[in-house]
Amino acid sequence: MNLFRFIDAEKANYPISFLCLVLSVSRSGYYAWKERPQSRRSVEDASLSAKIREIHERGRRTCGYPRVHAELNASGLRCGRRRVARLMREAGIHGCLRGPRRRSTTRCNKNAAPAPDLVDRCFLAATPDCLWLADITYVPTGERFLYLSFILDACTRPLLGWSMASHLRAELVVDALQMALWRRGSPSGVIHHSDRGSQYTALSFGQRLQEAGMFPSMGRVGSALDNAMAE
Repeated sequence: MNLFRFIDAEKANYPISFLCLVLSVSRSGYYAWKERPQSRRSVEDASLSAKIREIHERGRRTCGYPRVHAELNASGLRCGRRRVARLMREAGIHGCLRGPRRRSTTRCNKNAAPAPDLVDRCFLAATPDCLWLADITYVPTGERFLYLSFILDACTRPLLGWSMASHLRAELVVDALQMALWRRGSPSGVIHHSDRGSQYTALSFGQRLQEAGMFPSMGRVGSALDNAMAE
């Protein structure tokens, strides 16, 4: 079947008879495959691939399959991660790969008690200011790494707050939270979801969440999928 699909893709460049001869398949077999109606699975894969490409383009072609899978589930399209990975691989779609010098921004404090996971990988929010997602990334410069802390809304997806610094101390995430609260008018009852980095389990950050009337939520250690939308 894959050989016939290859022939169909290359028939504009080479004669069909030549392709069939090189690949050791019959012309009658190719034409029978061509006239055969697509299976339901193939139709679903084609529709899913179009959605995947749309998400990938919207994410500026940086999304890997975990984030694409999370976006699909958030939009109500339930499918397996392996299926998304396969379709992306077949379509030649891949995320922005980082080199072996990737720096880790998640530093756990073993003495701190993490908050429970209130999200459980369900990144759906019916209204704004219901679920905020946070993470830290880094930006390489000519002299050093700058660390970027950000918060986005799970419903409308805009960046609500951000902060940049040359360190990974707790004030980095506190400053991002301060901006988000100022821009959104300090709403209460919001779930703030992040990983278990020491910045998010710090006492100063927890106190600021409590003062704002927010509920902390944290994914598991070593599982990027628990915070896939922010990742």
